[in-house]
Amino acid sequence: MRKKTFAVAALLAAATLTLSACGSGDSGGSPVAAVSEDTSQRAVTVLDQPFTKPDLVLTDTQGKSYDLRKETAEHPTLIYFGYTNCPDVCPLTMSNIAVAKKQLSKADQDDLRVVFVTTDPDRDTPAALGKWLKGIDSQVVGLTGDFATIQAAARTVGISVEAPHKDKNGKIVSTHGTQVIAFSPKTDGGYLLYNEDATVDDYTKDLPKIVKGQNP
Repeated sequence: MRKKTFAVAALLAAATLTLSACGSGDSGGSPVAAVSEDTSQRAVTVLDQPFTKPDLVLTDTQGKSYDLRKETAEHPTLIYFGYTNCPDVCPLTMSNIAVAKKQLSKADQDDLRVVFVTTDPDRDTPAALGKWLKGIDSQVVGLTGDFATIQAAARTVGISVEAPHKDKNGKIVSTHGTQVIAFSPKTDGGYLLYNEDATVDDYTKDLPKIVKGQNP
């Protein structure tokens, strides 16, 4: 199959046209990755040039320092940037992953790292994140901290994040890309990009291969 090189920012922008509270703005210098030409019809994009895992140290739901690279090294890892007050895409995405994760063996569930990085750190304190994630999957790692640090880390993996702002109704919203990035336990590279259309069935089918570092 022929390959083409596309700016990840362009892919993300196309995927977020239907968002309301959750969306994506200009990426402002996001990296470029090579992807398969026919991925526009799929929920997952296989990157020919995987992303490097963000060099990110934040605070987890227990109030402890969490070094993303160190804690997830050589583990299959899913990373998502979102916020707990999101009315639709964020809870649906995390719930889809949680349901699919339960289909894995106990050993694979324990090996898999699912990381939720807040894009609204002022409201998503460690306690708030912990309470929200407990209702979805207690094994999910919730991270919060300095917004600028989070925004910069997201940009390194092609995810655009804007500072929380009030919409026309006075409600605070966080505008962000809605993609889930899967990192290989073999290389620690982010080689799969799931868009918001990914379903429970998509994750259920793919997670056993992600755990092994294989393409879906």
